[in-house]
Amino acid sequence: MALDSLDQSICSVVGSEKFQGISSAPHQFQESQMVNESETVSFEYAVLSPLRHGEKLSYSWPSILHMLRAVTDASEKDLISLGFQSIRVIMNEGLATIPVQCLDECILVTGAYGTQKTEINISLTAVGLLWTATDFVVKGLISNSVEQANHMNEEAQLGATIIEANIKQVPPKQVVDYSKLFFSVFSVLQKLGSDDRPEVRNSAVRTLFQTLSTHGQKLSKSMWEDCLWSYVFPMLEHVSHLASTSSRDEWQGKELGTRAGKAVHMLIHHSRNTAQKQWDETIVLVLGGIARLLRSFFPFLQQLSKFSSGWVLLLDFIKNSILNGSKEVALAAINCLQTFVGANCPKGNLESSYVKSVLDIYELVLQTSPNFKNDSTEKVKQEVLRGLGDLYVQAQSLFNDDMYLRLMAIMHLMIKATMTPTDYDSELGSIPAVQRGILEIIPMLRPTATLSSMWAPLLLELLCYLNGQEGPLQKNSKKIHDQNSDAPVDGTKRALVERSKLNGSSTKLDSAVGCGWGLLFVEKLVPIIVNLFLEAPPNERFSASPEVIQGLGRCMNTRRDNPRGTLWRISAECFNRVVTDEVRQDNADCRSDVNSYKLSRARFWKEVADVYETFLVGSCGRVLSSDVPSADSITADETLEMSVLSVFGDDILKLQKDAPVEVLQRLVNCLDRCASRTGSLPVQTVGLLPLHCSRFSLSCLQMMFSLCSCIAKASTCAAASETSKVSISILMKRCEVILGQFLADENDQGEHPLPSVRVEETICVLQELARLIIDIDAANALNIPTYLKEALGENKSHGRAHLLSLLPTFSELVVSREARVRELVQVLLRLISSELGLQRLT
Repeated sequence: MALDSLDQSICSVVGSEKFQGISSAPHQFQESQMVNESETVSFEYAVLSPLRHGEKLSYSWPSILHMLRAVTDASEKDLISLGFQSIRVIMNEGLATIPVQCLDECILVTGAYGTQKTEINISLTAVGLLWTATDFVVKGLISNSVEQANHMNEEAQLGATIIEANIKQVPPKQVVDYSKLFFSVFSVLQKLGSDDRPEVRNSAVRTLFQTLSTHGQKLSKSMWEDCLWSYVFPMLEHVSHLASTSSRDEWQGKELGTRAGKAVHMLIHHSRNTAQKQWDETIVLVLGGIARLLRSFFPFLQQLSKFSSGWVLLLDFIKNSILNGSKEVALAAINCLQTFVGANCPKGNLESSYVKSVLDIYELVLQTSPNFKNDSTEKVKQEVLRGLGDLYVQAQSLFNDDMYLRLMAIMHLMIKATMTPTDYDSELGSIPAVQRGILEIIPMLRPTATLSSMWAPLLLELLCYLNGQEGPLQKNSKKIHDQNSDAPVDGTKRALVERSKLNGSSTKLDSAVGCGWGLLFVEKLVPIIVNLFLEAPPNERFSASPEVIQGLGRCMNTRRDNPRGTLWRISAECFNRVVTDEVRQDNADCRSDVNSYKLSRARFWKEVADVYETFLVGSCGRVLSSDVPSADSITADETLEMSVLSVFGDDILKLQKDAPVEVLQRLVNCLDRCASRTGSLPVQTVGLLPLHCSRFSLSCLQMMFSLCSCIAKASTCAAASETSKVSISILMKRCEVILGQFLADENDQGEHPLPSVRVEETICVLQELARLIIDIDAANALNIPTYLKEALGENKSHGRAHLLSLLPTFSELVVSREARVRELVQVLLRLISSELGLQRLT
């Protein structure tokens, strides 16, 4: 009875005319009424204290909530704080006890405290109370579903029998519409999401999306559709509109005082000093919320009736955020796409249409702003690149040939956009950030087994950046991106030519390797291309092998213009890897199309010969700079030259299986030209030749002897016989020239000693001739009388037949002043005698 009386008293007091006037217009009080006001506040506190026992109140709840809502319009901070304490007690402890019809009003009152502008902390706490309300509502939804299931079970057990006798009629219990309450909370959060105070709206946005992320699995399809179409998508549109129309004027912080007569303001961080930047922060939170929903509920959302329309709206919002938003907004939008792809592709939740839609956005972004060079755009481009790589890696199974070619076209567009007439970053020893991103993504694009036909287009497209030629996609992309069409000024042309003369003297400027991308970029790109090439299936890569050799050769040729550079060194090492693998590769699987394979192999061997003629003859074993290089640099260069020579002789000439005879002749002649450098110099200057140059020339000479030796080729394939037949005649001519030059120099010098280089070369030739043993095929290729060949063949004594072709020269060397030369000539003459079967008479 006491509680009923208190209930009636609260109702009558709160509903009185005098109280309504006090609560609705407290700002109209005069000083004479302050005492009465204090008494009223105390009375309110005394009346509202019983709210902790709200289950005992019945009649006064509507009036209490009306009063608490009216307090939010007051100007007194203490009064608002007191009223909020009351609503906090109700939301935290009394939601389960207040009348059903008051729950919705209670949520709206909490929202009113969120929108009041007197105390921001109260607004933020009110948003937290709405999160508490969602917990209460979701628990109610779960309990309702359980009760409905139990009720259906009871009806099934009892049937349709209704016992009416002796049953006391009980009034029906009021049922809480938890769905309506849930949407009431969302309605309030949506309104707070447009608040002009960034802290409040950001908190509301977080709460709204956190509610869906946490409790989404407990919501029905109809509730999800209402949430998306009535609250989420309208919020996207409204927030985007407010952000686009907000002020860009910079704010000054709160005035803290004065100094020297000037006002001193609190500093505001540059990322928050305008209204638009603060709205951008809200958009970032919205995009983050969308990403969480797509990550957690995408398969379920696809089942909604209007999802396709919503997906289009969402993509428009993301696209607009990337194109027109700030750097933070654009990055958040890209991250939204990346999260969506990364969360759903591995689970098989995506169809190819969704992958294409993401690809559309990335392509549009790169097409729309290819020329922007500010830091923000560069960062956005980096993220787009990373997104492209992740998209392909995650959704490989959904890519067909057309989609892959599209991906390559986008990549080309991105690479093309990084072309610049200057290379400041490379000059400073670093690669621009976007180019680093390109280098990171290219290895991710290796085609899968279902896309094996895409290996050749990928390799050819990448090689166009080395060969200076238009790739298959570049020709088609001119309509999309026609950048750098104007030729640079003459001064820039000359600078570019001096820095990147990579294609030879006859190459145009705009086809120079590295032109516009920088040498550092090309240095990093070369190993990536080679690794991809070596990973490709043999039956897919054979068509690209000539272009790979050509591109590496162009990069190796940079040594003549930049001997201290690293591009030629990297390219030479990669060239060794490629030619070794190609020669040793069993290409039986590649011969399904015999004509194409033969044509490609012919071009491959032609390009190999071109590279060796240009690099080995033009660069190796030579002094290419007037600057004196360091000892370490000379050693490193000589080691690399010897590596190229070793691969050339031991892996190419000895192991080749299908090189045309004319190519073999070119390759051996190339080796002979390198071996002739020391012998071709006059005696007056040969002594000035650096040691590493003479050592390289001598190594080439020894390699020619190795090619002709039947002992060296015993463990190799039968095709080496063809190499030895081509090499033996060239070698004998070279030996005759070297020995003849020695005789001529010795006669010219008289009593003066010959340079040690000349003597060492002659001794090396004589020693190698003594060790050399050739087979019958090589012997038949010698320029000696036929009857000698026949006699040697019959006696099977052809191993030293090469010495017979040099016998006239040996006859002249027996009188040489060099004792070591005379001794070696005597050894050779004894070998000839033995080969002919001649012995001393006594």
